[in-house]
Amino acid sequence: MRLIENNSSKIQLQIDEMKQLRAEYDTKEQYCIYCKDPSKPIPGMTLQESVSLDALTKYLKHLEDKYAEIEQLMSKKYLPAQRKADLDEEMIVVLERRDLAENLNNELQFRHQRLQIISQALTLWVKSDMSRSFQDFMEHIQKSKDLHGEQGIVEELLEDDPGKAKEAEILLYYVERFNELISLGEYEKAVYFAANSPRRILQNIGTVSKFKAVGKTRGKPFPLLSFFEAIFSISHAFKHPVDAELTLEGIKCGLSEKRLDLVINWVTQERLTFSEEAGDVIFDYGEQDTYNKPKCLALAQIIYSECGLHKKALLCLCKQNQIQGAMEYIQQFKDFTSDDLMQLIKLCPHTELIQCLTKEWNGKPPYLSFGLAVLHLFSVDMKKVGIKLLQEINKDGKDAVEHLMINDPFCSLEKWQELANICLQNGFDKLSNDIVSVLRSQAGVTEISEEDDKVNLMQHVFWHQPFGPTSDQCGRKHKLGEAEST
Repeated sequence: MRLIENNSSKIQLQIDEMKQLRAEYDTKEQYCIYCKDPSKPIPGMTLQESVSLDALTKYLKHLEDKYAEIEQLMSKKYLPAQRKADLDEEMIVVLERRDLAENLNNELQFRHQRLQIISQALTLWVKSDMSRSFQDFMEHIQKSKDLHGEQGIVEELLEDDPGKAKEAEILLYYVERFNELISLGEYEKAVYFAANSPRRILQNIGTVSKFKAVGKTRGKPFPLLSFFEAIFSISHAFKHPVDAELTLEGIKCGLSEKRLDLVINWVTQERLTFSEEAGDVIFDYGEQDTYNKPKCLALAQIIYSECGLHKKALLCLCKQNQIQGAMEYIQQFKDFTSDDLMQLIKLCPHTELIQCLTKEWNGKPPYLSFGLAVLHLFSVDMKKVGIKLLQEINKDGKDAVEHLMINDPFCSLEKWQELANICLQNGFDKLSNDIVSVLRSQAGVTEISEEDDKVNLMQHVFWHQPFGPTSDQCGRKHKLGEAEST
């Protein structure tokens, strides 16, 4: 032991010494990180050239020229991020000015053409006998469509709204301009152009396909995601919300780029058209991303509720552990069947949920039978949940079991006997004996023939009268052995 301790002491001293030397070296290296060791040779120069003043002066001139060239190149290739933001703002202002100028130009061209037509009509009216007023003469020309201008018939030019005459031309211009911007690689401008297109002509799946074909560009925003951001942000300005197909594609795009924050904003704030597929996409994303699962369930619940898909909305509530909210939802929408609730506990086997469904809630009878629910769980390989429920009911004693059996009008005698057997097989001997004891203790149990397949437990239980049973009840015979076998 003494030798080992001595060796350990020596090793520890060596380690401490090495640590101290390392710390001193790191300190020196930190101070000299930007200064080169003058004793080392200069890269690219021989030892003889490194001690020659002329060679050093020439090499210094070479380095200065190279530095100036790199600095000039950087000033051309790179710009500050703030400069880019300023240019974007300037571009938006210029585009708005261009749009205003184009609208004014179209209106002036329309007025000029209309004045030409009116001037031509006035000339014809003067040459005629002028027996009728000029207004009647104009109406006659408009109906007969005798005059044609360069841009179309007189009826189009005499419209009160010049936009109707130019609408097709403007729409065609937007489509051609959008395709031109895509071909030039100016995707940010193309996004702005598509989002602000008249009558939302470019807000369709065709535009989505074109942005998908573009893909991602290095150092720039994803054009497809920018497109959805633009159209969703201005959707509240339109009378009609974004259609269901575009909404679904936008949600898929946002989730694929891991931008759940954008999807949350779109679903809760913007005017979209929800669908079952959109809710399913968000629900499935939450199953994969466990960290954001509660947020995804809440979003999916909003969509399902808007679409009237109450079963899926209820499932989202249960998976969020909002059991009280789920029970209120069931009470609010009374179209849930027992099969729906059985499927619910299979998909979301929370003990608290099953207990709420199998007990009275807000003065209402239970929605499900406790016995049938436990048997269903054992039949679908959910034995652990069933055992947990049996443990809970086993804690409350025989009185709770008797109350549960008497107030359960759905579970037949055979099913309770089957549940007692399951309890016995899984180590709940006391609970099994309590169930059998309750079955035996009901004094008003009638005889059950072997042909009876389904017998409700409530049919075998007499109501207790305050002054004892009637003579008719006392005269009935109860064959316990047959009841037990049944």
